[in-house]
Amino acid sequence: MSASRDVYLSFFMFTVNLQPGNTEYTKVIVRHMRELRGLGYKGFDLPIFPGPIGDHQAELAAYTELKRALDQAGLDDLGFTTNVASAAMFDPTLADPAQREVALAYLKSRIDITAILGGESVMAGPIIFPYNVFPVSGDGQPIWSDALQDWARPGYANAQPVLEQAGQYAQSKRVKLAIEPVDHWEQAAPNMIGDVLAFLEGVPCPQVGVVCDIAHVVLGSSGPGAFRQQIRQVAEAGRLNYVQVSSPDRGKIRDSWIPWDIFLPEVLPRYQGPLLIEIFNAIPAFLTPLHQTRRKFWIPGEDEPVPGVPDAYTMAGESLEALAEELSKYP
Repeated sequence: MSASRDVYLSFFMFTVNLQPGNTEYTKVIVRHMRELRGLGYKGFDLPIFPGPIGDHQAELAAYTELKRALDQAGLDDLGFTTNVASAAMFDPTLADPAQREVALAYLKSRIDITAILGGESVMAGPIIFPYNVFPVSGDGQPIWSDALQDWARPGYANAQPVLEQAGQYAQSKRVKLAIEPVDHWEQAAPNMIGDVLAFLEGVPCPQVGVVCDIAHVVLGSSGPGAFRQQIRQVAEAGRLNYVQVSSPDRGKIRDSWIPWDIFLPEVLPRYQGPLLIEIFNAIPAFLTPLHQTRRKFWIPGEDEPVPGVPDAYTMAGESLEALAEELSKYP
């Protein structure tokens, strides 16, 4: 419970696709990791891009080669977690059992990849309803409020046995699953830690837990009292599987609207794993889903420098320093 806590950085600063099998892009990944390790990062959260159905062995081979290349580059001392999202083609909430089996196979494949990259690690993300997909009625009208809650109920029920089986499989691979509640600007459901807690009542496997991302807590929570109670409840159940530090605008950490004095005192005594700094850079994949309006943190070696705009490495370094300053208040 100090500033010596391991801190990871999300690779969303650079990409949503590691392009495993692309040796030239692997060199780019190595360059970024070396630079960021030099700043003090102890590991990275790696996005796992949805692959084609039925090509799992080729995917595994590609990620195995990626991990080998990272090790050979002298990066074997780093820790890795993974970020995975459900997608329309891999949706565990659907009524059709055959489609839910496809979703289960997808989750198992991502667990395999996590085990390859990170060993005893965490696979986190919005893995119930597809990310950034909002429901519509039969006549194409958006569904909100009470109707949205009614719409979500059977989907949750359909997904519970899928996540239970995924959890059992993850346990055999020594990987923890962490379901991320995402605020209502980005996802229909679940939006809050309490939503995931209710879902987990139907998922007995303790390997399946919760991500606490302070950005989503601020944007979608019921308030400090509910946050404190829910964090304690999740931790007492042994299901606080990952903690992410992210500002509400998903940009810089220093001088952002993060309620440090509410967040850290509740989380630090109850969670011993790495803290993840998650910054969504204004790369093409995030422009529309996140309605990005701020400027991109230009990426050294990929972009031309932009006068007056910080680069990605500088932003990562400043964010790590800001978190360390806050952690130092809780020795």
